[in-house]
Amino acid sequence: MAAERLKDLSQPIDVPLLDATVAAFYGTGSKEERATADQILRYLQNNPDMWLQVVHILQQTKSLNTKFFALQVLEGVIKYRWNALPVEQRDGMKNYISEVIVQLSSNEASFRAERLYVNKLNIILVQILKHDWPARWQSFIPDLVAAAKTSETICENCMAILKLLSEEVFDFSRGEMTQQKIKELKQSLNSEFQLIHELCLYVLSASQRIELIRATLSTLHAFLSWIPLGYIFESTLLETLLKFFPVPSSRNLTLQCLTEVASLNFGDYYNVQYVKMYNIFMVQLQTILPPTTNIPEAYAHGSSEEQAFIQNLALFFTSFYKFHIRVLESSQENISALLMGLEYLINISYVDDTEVFKVCLDYWNSLILELFDSHHNMDNPAVTANMMGLQVSLLPGIVDGLCAQLLQRRRLYAGTMSKLRMLMICRMAKPEEVLIVEDENGNIVRETMKDNDVLVQYKIMRETLIYLSHLDHEDTEKQMLKKLSKQLSGEDWTWNNLNTLCWAIGSISGSMMEEQENRFLVMVIRDLLNLCEITKGKDNKAVIASNIMYVVGQYPRFLRAHWKFLKTVVNKLFEFMHETHPGVQVGENEPFVSELLSALATTVADLEPHQIHSFYESVGHMIQAESDPHKRDEYLQRLMALPNQKWGEIIGQARQSVDFLKDQDVIRTVLNILQTNTSVASSLGTYFLSQISLIFLDMLNVYRMYSELISSSIAEGVPFASKTSYVKLLRSVKRETLKLIETFLDKAEDQPQIGKQFVPPMMDPVLGDYARNLPDARESEVLSLFATIINKYKAAMIDDVPRIFEAVFQCTLEMITKNFEDYPEHRLKFFSLLRAIATHCFPALIQLSSQQLKLVMDSIIWAFRHTERNIAETGLNLLLEMLRNFQASEFCNQFYRTYFLTIEQEIFAVLTDTFHKPGFKLHVLILQQLFCLVENGLLTEPLWDAATVPFQYPNNEMFVREYTIKLLTTSFPNMTAAEVTQLVNGLFESRNDLPTFKNHIRDFLVQSKEFSAQDNKDLYAEEAAVQREKERQRMLSIPGLIAPNEIQDEMLDS
Repeated sequence: MAAERLKDLSQPIDVPLLDATVAAFYGTGSKEERATADQILRYLQNNPDMWLQVVHILQQTKSLNTKFFALQVLEGVIKYRWNALPVEQRDGMKNYISEVIVQLSSNEASFRAERLYVNKLNIILVQILKHDWPARWQSFIPDLVAAAKTSETICENCMAILKLLSEEVFDFSRGEMTQQKIKELKQSLNSEFQLIHELCLYVLSASQRIELIRATLSTLHAFLSWIPLGYIFESTLLETLLKFFPVPSSRNLTLQCLTEVASLNFGDYYNVQYVKMYNIFMVQLQTILPPTTNIPEAYAHGSSEEQAFIQNLALFFTSFYKFHIRVLESSQENISALLMGLEYLINISYVDDTEVFKVCLDYWNSLILELFDSHHNMDNPAVTANMMGLQVSLLPGIVDGLCAQLLQRRRLYAGTMSKLRMLMICRMAKPEEVLIVEDENGNIVRETMKDNDVLVQYKIMRETLIYLSHLDHEDTEKQMLKKLSKQLSGEDWTWNNLNTLCWAIGSISGSMMEEQENRFLVMVIRDLLNLCEITKGKDNKAVIASNIMYVVGQYPRFLRAHWKFLKTVVNKLFEFMHETHPGVQVGENEPFVSELLSALATTVADLEPHQIHSFYESVGHMIQAESDPHKRDEYLQRLMALPNQKWGEIIGQARQSVDFLKDQDVIRTVLNILQTNTSVASSLGTYFLSQISLIFLDMLNVYRMYSELISSSIAEGVPFASKTSYVKLLRSVKRETLKLIETFLDKAEDQPQIGKQFVPPMMDPVLGDYARNLPDARESEVLSLFATIINKYKAAMIDDVPRIFEAVFQCTLEMITKNFEDYPEHRLKFFSLLRAIATHCFPALIQLSSQQLKLVMDSIIWAFRHTERNIAETGLNLLLEMLRNFQASEFCNQFYRTYFLTIEQEIFAVLTDTFHKPGFKLHVLILQQLFCLVENGLLTEPLWDAATVPFQYPNNEMFVREYTIKLLTTSFPNMTAAEVTQLVNGLFESRNDLPTFKNHIRDFLVQSKEFSAQDNKDLYAEEAAVQREKERQRMLSIPGLIAPNEIQDEMLDS
C-alpha cells in the first residue's frame, strides 16, 4: 500500500500522501483504511526521528488535521526529550515556531482564518518556554512586548500567549514540574511583570478594538491572582477596570478581574482602596441592575451573557465579603452599601441554578459559621480575641468591649440572618435517598445513595441552618411555623413546598434544648396532622403522612422520651403496612414487644419478603434490650415460630424424599427462612445462639446437597449452566447460609466456646466442599467467612490455618491469576483472608514450606499490581504487615535475602506506572520500611549473592543504594545519573522523616515524567484524611451538627 512509504523517514516525507492518510483516519475512508491509517500514524508518532520532519510538513500542508498531527509529534518531543536535543536544533525549532506565529497573527484575515492553528502553536511555544525560559531565552518577555506594539492582532495573540504562560506556571504546575522549577518561573514572571503591566494599561487606554480589549482583560484576569500588589493598587489599573464595568461588551470579563482583586487578602494595607472600589462598584451596579429587580425571574428569561453576569456577580460579592467584610462593617457610612450588597446576594441565592446557588451557599455557610463561632466562644474570651486577631495579654479590660462588639455585629446582621433562615427553609435539598432495587438474585434490597451532588448540598444547608438556629432559636421556630401555617391556609400548598419544609424541620434535630424541641415538635406534628385531616385526595394525604413519618424519624430523642407517642407512631406504621389494621390501642396490659409478637402473623401478612426481613431485624433489637434471659429466649422462640415451623416441615419432607428440596418454590422458601434468620442474627448477636444451634446441622446438610446439585449441573457441560436461574437460586441459598454463619459469629461476643462449637463441623461441608467444587461453583463467601472467623478468634485459630490453606489457597490462586478480571469477588476476599492470617496467625505462615511461602509472596505481588483499588490496597497492607512481622522474627535474614530486591523492584514498578496512584501512601511506607531496615542493623547477612556479585560491599546499605540507582537509571533513561543519585541519597537521608521522604518521591514522579498532565490528588490523599478527622471532632462539639440518629448508629457500630 502506498501509505507504507511514509514509514521511510530517511528522506523528506510525502506530504500529500500524509494528508490523505490523516484524512482516511478522520473518517473519509472505509473501516479497513481507517485502521491502516491509524497503524501508520501511530508508527510515525512513536518514531524518534519523526519530529525532524515537522517543519517540512507544516510548510507544505494545507490540511488543519495534518498540522495538528505534526504539532502533536513536536509536543511529545518538547515534553520528554527537549533537554537532550542539540542546541542548534532547539534554537531552529524555537525560531521557526515564533516566526510562524508572528506571520499568521500580523494581519487580521489570516489571524481569524487560522485561529485554531495559532492557538496550538501558542501552546507549543509555552511548552518550550517551560524548559528554556529564563535561562536560555532571557529576552523573551521584552521581545514579546516589542512585537505586541507593532500591530493590534499581534498584540491580541501576545495576550493569549501571556495568559497561557501564567496558567501553566501558577495554575497547572503541581505535578508537572519540580518545586524548584516552579519557583524559578514564578520569580522570572514577577521580575519582568512591569513590561507586561505597561502593555496592558496602554491597550486598555488606547485601543478601540473590542477583541483586543477582551483578550487583554482575559490575560489580566489570569495575572491578577499573583502579581505584586503595587501594580494593582498603586497604578491606574483599578480605575481603568471600573470604567469598563458599565460597558456591556466587556462587563463580564471586567467583573471577573474585579473578583480576582476582591479575593486578594494581604492584611489591612490597601483597605482604603478596597472601600473606594466597593462603593464605586455599588453605584454602577444600581444602574445596571436596579435593586428592585426580581433577579430569579430576570435570570430565567435572560440571555447566556446576562446569566453569566449574575453568576459573576455572585462570585464578586462572595469573594469580596469573604476577605473584606470587616472593613465595610467597621465604619457607619459603608454599612448601607454593605447591607444592600447582601440583599443582592440573597436575591441571587433564589436563582434556580445549581452552580449559582452553590457559590452563594458556600459563602453563607462561612459567614454564619464565623458569626456562630464568635457567639459560641463568648464564654471563652481568649478564643474570641484570638479569632479577631487581638493579643490575649490585653484581655481583662477588653473582654467587655469584645462582647459588646460581638453583640453589635449580630444585631447588624440580624435582618440578613432572618432572611437567610427563610432561604434555607425554602430551598432545603433532599436528604439521603433510599432506593429499593432488585439484586442479581431477584431479591429486593434497600440501597442508600451516597455522595451525590444533592446530598452534599443538603449537608452544607443543614449545617448552615443549625448554626442559624443556634444564633436565634426563636426566629428559626417562628419562620418554620409561619411557613407551615401557609401550608394549612392553602396559600403556599404544594408537595415540593411541604417536602422542603419538612426536610428543614428534620435537619435541625438536636440543635435546641430538649424542652424547646419538644414544644416545637408537638406544634409541628399537630399542624401536620390537621393538614392531613383537611386535605382532600389520597395522594396528597400519602405525601403528608410520609412527611410526618420523616420528621418523627429525625427526632429519636423525642421518641425515646414519649413512649405512648412512639407506640402510636409504630401502630400507624402497621396501618400503612395494610390499611385494614385494627385501630390504635391505648393502655398497656403486657410489654409492647410481647403484644407485638402475639399479633405477628397478622402484622406481616401483607408485607413483601424484604420488608418482613427488616421487620424481624427491628424486633430483634427490641428483644436484645430485654435483660431477663428467660424472657429473652421466650421472645426469640415466639419471633422465630413461623419460620421454624416452616423449616421443620421442609426438613421433615426432605427426610422422606430428598427430591423435595429440588423444587424451585421450596428452594425459595428455604432462602427466605435463612434471610429472616440472618436479619435477626444481625440485631441479636450472641443471644441468637439458641436459634442457630437449632437449625445449624440441618442447614449444613442442605448446603452440601445444593452444592452437589450445582456441581453436577455445571459438570453436565451445558453452556452457561452457571448462569441459569435454577443454579443462581441454589447458589443464593449457599451464600445466605454462609452469610448467616458469618453474621452470627461476627456479632456474637468474643466467646471462644462459640468458635469451638461452630468451626469444626464446618470444616468438611464448607471448606472441603470449596476445594472439591468446580471453579464456577465456588462461593467467595467461604473466604470472607473464614476471614471473619480468624479476625474474631485470632491466635486460637492457628492450628486450623494449614487446613484452611490446603482447602482454599492453591485452587483460588488458579482461578484469579489467569488475568485481572475473572472472579472479582474471590480476589478481594482471598486477600482479606490472607491478611487476617498474616495479622493474627503469623506463626502459621512461618510453618509453611518455602514453596508455599513463595506462593504467598507471589500472590501478594499479584494483588498490589491490580488496578482494582480495594484489591491493590489490601495487597499493600498485607505486604506491610508481613514485612513488619518477619522483621521481628528469627527468619528475618532468610526472608529478606529472598524477597528484598523483588519487593523493592515491584513497588517502584507500581509507584511509577500511573495506574496505581491511590496506593501512593502505602507504596511510600513500604519503601521507607525497606530503607530503614538496611540501616538499623537487623540484617546480619548480606543481601547480595556473593556468587554473582564479584564486588564485596562494606554493608547492605551501600549495596541497596547502588542497586536502587541502577534500577532507576535503567528504568528511566530520560533522567540523568546525577538526578537519580541525588534522589536515592535524598531518600536514604530522609528515611526517618516521612513527610520529607514522601516529598522526595513526589518530585521523582514529576521528574521521571510518568505523572505529568494528570490528576495528582491521590499523591496528597493522606494529608486530606487528617484534615477530615479534625473537622469531625469540631462537628461533634456542636449540638445537632451530627444528627442524633447518626450518633446512635456510630455507638452501635463501635
